[in-house]
Amino acid sequence: MQDKLRIVVPIHSLDPGGVERVALGLAAQWVNSGHEVTVVLGRSGSSQLASAPALDYWQLPSRIPTAAWETPWMVHCLYSYLIEHRSDVLFLPGNTYAVVGAVMKLLLGDHAPPMALKVSNALHRPDMPAAIRQGYGFWLRAQGRLFERLIGLSEPMSREIREATKAEPGRVEVIANPVLPRTRLRLLGRRETRSRSVWGTRYLTAGRLVSQKNHAMLLRAFAKAARPSDTLTIAGEGPQRDAIMRLAGELGIAARLRLVGHVASIDPLMDEADVFVLSSDYEGLPGVVVEALAAGLPVLSTDCCVSMECLVEEGRTGMLVPRGNERAFAEGLTRIRDFTGDPQRGRMIASRYEIEGAADRYLDMMIRLRREREQVRRRKLGLSALAPHSPWQRSL
Repeated sequence: MQDKLRIVVPIHSLDPGGVERVALGLAAQWVNSGHEVTVVLGRSGSSQLASAPALDYWQLPSRIPTAAWETPWMVHCLYSYLIEHRSDVLFLPGNTYAVVGAVMKLLLGDHAPPMALKVSNALHRPDMPAAIRQGYGFWLRAQGRLFERLIGLSEPMSREIREATKAEPGRVEVIANPVLPRTRLRLLGRRETRSRSVWGTRYLTAGRLVSQKNHAMLLRAFAKAARPSDTLTIAGEGPQRDAIMRLAGELGIAARLRLVGHVASIDPLMDEADVFVLSSDYEGLPGVVVEALAAGLPVLSTDCCVSMECLVEEGRTGMLVPRGNERAFAEGLTRIRDFTGDPQRGRMIASRYEIEGAADRYLDMMIRLRREREQVRRRKLGLSALAPHSPWQRSL
């Protein structure tokens, strides 16, 4: 293949959130298209190893756990790989990998491969204290100069990236978040809309149990709005699990809450659900909402990112409420019980986020990146050849 690429993707672990799951799905598609992809893995002690795509995983052995300092360890692993192996493009699959890419630029200089950063989370962060937010703004503008490409997951998100990073327009591209393979999209499209019980509604949410997802607000809203037969299922794992269980007990809803942990597929849970809910304070473009729309579920969500209105159309595919507003979310939980939307519209929106089309667009972008790098190299060589050279003189 004339344009065969060598792509490197750093991944902290195979216990993935949405960012890592999307990255592995893209990597599998790139391999199927005939390109060489290496996943540089921070740690492999994972229960998900058996279900991970069959890819070329590279890692450094470690005798001690590295989860507590995963970013410095990933820097060490990736640097060790890049100084020994050639790479055409480094794909950074989410915001948390921007630091890793920046350190590679510092350590490798002109020898660093061109880098594409997929912006996976909102850049507008009102949850941060003012002083930290100012420093974060400097860091975003640095990213606009450091990385050859910044990828937004929707057109509104790309505008946010340009405003926050001050990146040149040619450095920002829009590629829809690659959430669903075509086969799964078709399977979810065949899901029959289940008639709801007048006595109880089954609410479902999914995501890591971390503060960003604001499960505490969700639980308090559910406690206010839920009827005795209503249930809430949370799929995901994380450090706030114990706190969520304690809060559910304090609110008196523990018997109606299911914490199912990390699941390999959310599809069986969506088969059982009436409504999908998302209580996040900020997101990039939440893949779980795309999955819910593909399954024909109505969605109640906070307005947690600029991309949200591209997904949830008020009155057709679901409802949006202000982020962090417990009262509004509780009212939404009540109103969406009787929601009669348009499941086919939701499925049409979800179809924009299929993996195969996005993978091809990424490959086109990466091939252009490699050509741009080659042009820069040739230009430097030409300037070097034209530079004046002092004649050799014998020292006295």
